[in-house]
Amino acid sequence: MKKLLVAISVLSLLSGFTSLSSQAVTTDNSKDKGYISVNTNSEIETAPDVAEIAFAVKTYDTKSMQKATAANKGISDKVYSELKAMINPAAGDYIKTLNFNAQPLYTYTNSKRNFDKYEVSNRVIVHTKSIDKLGKMIDNALNAGATNVDSLSFSLSNYDSQCDDLIAKASQKAYKRASVIAKSLNTSILGVSSVNTSCSTSGSNQSRLYMAKNMMADMAAGSVAEADSGMTISNGVIKINANVNVSFFVK
Repeated sequence: MKKLLVAISVLSLLSGFTSLSSQAVTTDNSKDKGYISVNTNSEIETAPDVAEIAFAVKTYDTKSMQKATAANKGISDKVYSELKAMINPAAGDYIKTLNFNAQPLYTYTNSKRNFDKYEVSNRVIVHTKSIDKLGKMIDNALNAGATNVDSLSFSLSNYDSQCDDLIAKASQKAYKRASVIAKSLNTSILGVSSVNTSCSTSGSNQSRLYMAKNMMADMAAGSVAEADSGMTISNGVIKINANVNVSFFVK
């Protein structure tokens, strides 16, 4: 019985050593690999095909908020109607109203607050691909009673696909560059360790501000096109830049 117990103990001890030995010789193959990291870019410049214009409509009344609101609605409806006739919903164009606000305005004299008038404001937003009609849209909206052109911004309808194409090109460039480096170091690429990508734009997608009073004054002075022909709007170009940062396993 004692011999049996001793034999079992020895076997258990050997089993433990076997397990410990197995753990000690296990290695992570990735430790035998090296890395090459490269950063590449790909970019294009292209004309935007989408514009978004924000028109402001402000009305005032010294006695009644209701009158100021009714006047604002009348002008906003007229601006909306003028613009709606110029867009193409089938191409994704649309119009919406935004940021309606009604409030009393005050003046201050010797720290004393005095009621001045009621102000009602509203915004009519146009999203359109009819880039060639922008000047005419602005003219018609101002003539219909819009107070300001708050902003005009340009963008691309196919931005995502353009970005994907640029990332693919930058990735191919990264692999080619890493291969050249690996060959010069007498090694070879085994696979990809990590990838980080990004896309950004610059150019005509930045907002531009136009003040209605200044525009109308310019028209009166003859320094811009007549309202019937529409003022000239330059949409410029948008630059899309794709960046790819890749780490490759090499051995």
